Order: sequence, then structure tokens, then C-alpha cells
Amino acid sequence: MTNCTGFAPVAGKNTRLLILGSFPGIRSLEAGEYYAHPQNSFWRIMGLICDAGIDIPYEERLVRLHSRGIALWDVLFRCERAGSMDGAIIESGSLPNLFPAFFEDHPGISRIFFNGQKAAHLYKRLVTPSIPPGFSSIPRQTLPSTSPAYATMPFEEKALRWRQEIVCSIDRTAPG
Repeated sequence: MTNCTGFAPVAGKNTRLLILGSFPGIRSLEAGEYYAHPQNSFWRIMGLICDAGIDIPYEERLVRLHSRGIALWDVLFRCERAGSMDGAIIESGSLPNLFPAFFEDHPGISRIFFNGQKAAHLYKRLVTPSIPPGFSSIPRQTLPSTSPAYATMPFEEKALRWRQEIVCSIDRTAPG
């Protein structure tokens, strides 16, 4: 078992969409980057959605997400688990990130997307009770996990679902 601390959010001033994972895997923690495992399909999907694919440097990918109003973060700030699997997270010792302060700093957030069921479950259980009323009504959507552990859905289907939801939300929330 390891007790790990996650990453700070990557969010721009004009953030409108928030994508939440549960907690970074071991490869991501070692690299200091979101979704660093080479088999995770997150960056391949972001390449299709907003030209922020794995073929460009990490910092440039983040810039491209910011330009579309997309932020990345995880539900958990700290957790204990063995390995990288979401199923190994020990919820009783997990601490969520400070969402009330984040929402105060990013009042333009109009939609939250969960990268998989575990992120949605942890948010509902650990975060929802502490969200101020003004932010508790932000619409939320669970998308298929991009984790290589979620192999029951083919990449093409995951990418289609992500693309439909994210592109539609980007279009709806675009300024002007």
C-alpha cells in the first residue's frame, strides 16, 4: 500500500468544462503528468477532439485544452492504494480535492465530466456534501474510462462518446 498525493488542477482563466479523473496512476505520478500511461486513451481522444494528442509535448497539450476552456483535475487529493487501479483505492482514507475553493476561483465552469464510474462515485460520495449550493447544480456527465483497465469498450466507441459530449459542450459554452 502506498499513500499518494495527486496533482494540482490544470485550469485556465476561462475554464468552462472540468474533466475529473479519480486519482493519477503510478506512471502519471512518476511522470508528473495527467494520463501518462502509454495505453491510456485520454490523449488520443483529446487529439481527436481538440488537437491535443500524444504526438505533441505535454505542456502544449495543456495549452490547447485551456484554449478550449477545458480543465483537468482529479477527485482525490490523497489516497491509499496498492498499484494504479481505481478498484484498489481505499475510500475510507481518501481525501478529496478542495472543490469549493476551485469553483470560487473558476466561476465559469458550466459542466463536469467524469473519466469513468469511479471518479463519479468518489465525487458523489466525498465531494457533493461539501459543495456550496450555487455550484451543486453544475451538470455532470460520466464518460467511459480512458484507462487501459477498461478494455470492454473499444477505443472507437470511447472516442465517439467523448467526442459527442465534449464537442457539444464546447460549442454550447463558447464565448460570444
